[in-house]
Amino acid sequence: MSNLTELPPDGMDLPRFSGIATFMRLPHVTDFTGYDIGIIGIPWDAGVTNRPGTRHGPRQLRDMSSLIRRYNGATWVAPFDDCRIADFGDVKVNPVDLDMTMQRVTDYMANIREAGVMPMVAGGDHMISLPILRGLVADTGPVGMVHFDAHMDVNDSYFGGSKLTHGTPFRRAIEEGLLDPKRVVQVGIRGSRYDRSDEEYAQEVGIRVITIEEYFDLGIQEVIKEIHRVVGDQRTYVTFDIDALDPCYAPGTGTPEIGGYTPFDAQVMIRSLGDLNLIGADLVEVSPPFDQSGGTAIVGVNLMFELICVLSQARCRQKS
Repeated sequence: MSNLTELPPDGMDLPRFSGIATFMRLPHVTDFTGYDIGIIGIPWDAGVTNRPGTRHGPRQLRDMSSLIRRYNGATWVAPFDDCRIADFGDVKVNPVDLDMTMQRVTDYMANIREAGVMPMVAGGDHMISLPILRGLVADTGPVGMVHFDAHMDVNDSYFGGSKLTHGTPFRRAIEEGLLDPKRVVQVGIRGSRYDRSDEEYAQEVGIRVITIEEYFDLGIQEVIKEIHRVVGDQRTYVTFDIDALDPCYAPGTGTPEIGGYTPFDAQVMIRSLGDLNLIGADLVEVSPPFDQSGGTAIVGVNLMFELICVLSQARCRQKS
């Protein structure tokens, strides 16, 4: 059971619009010892290839998270009762030095892994998933991945050879032996393309790509079965790009693509992951400048809460 002093404050005691803007107003800690799940921000957007702004994502996600209550009304998972969870703050990125930032994120995640903590990361652009995986996986062998996105993010390079962008992280992760491509499933892929190279690469290495057309043809329950079939019972990471959703629900992102699924579809799919052997998760590409209402961040923090719930389920099994 969680230390009761580390539960989010009761909204009937401390109004949800008050208090310090940590994630769900959880305590901010810098000593990771004894925690099960850590909420971590990576305010970074130097990997974007078009519209920036995701460096401001973690702060707005924290602000909107005060709207979330303690218990999941659909599954009745109680993550804060079952696990010790806190807000670990942000990784100290260097906004003008990509290589330094990549190393800092890698080192930070290695410390998280050594402390036995599952990370729930708020981005930041999608390039951050690469150093997260570098720190979490290291020399333990490749893991599987459930990837919700409109884009495959397996391009080789941008602008004449740049290998590290938000469109390349998972090609690099496969090349580095961090991901087993045959245990990677991507859900919701759509939109216009530069060419067919990303699709050809995915086919070559064995990534299971569920385009949005196939998603609607199969139906959500069959998609869930396929996710479980692909990743199996081995270690798995979850990454959710907010542009997986149709932009009518989440316009505040750098590369919106029409024709996506709904936030409810996303909730249903995430809730199905609670029986997987999870090692961590991220939610990326929330860009506040493109949605000043904060609506995209509200969607984002609700999906983060769903991810925290399934991480807590996995963590409880791993501890038992």
